[in-house]
Amino acid sequence: MDMDAEVEYVLDNIRKIRCEKEMSVVELASQAGIARSYLFYLESHQKIPTLKTMHKLAKALGVTMKDFFT
Repeated sequence: MDMDAEVEYVLDNIRKIRCEKEMSVVELASQAGIARSYLFYLESHQKIPTLKTMHKLAKALGVTMKDFFT
């Protein structure tokens, strides 16, 4: 797995967890304190999140960052 595939895997997991929690993009972005457009870009593989953003998303989703990698 190259770097791009690994990043896409993490971003897909963020979206998967959001959907499992039945949260909208708007709801998650609001709870994480990020712009909904930025979350849309993340989920569509157009941006790469910082660790700080990943931490905010994990907290808003009620999971650990480790969950994004498994």
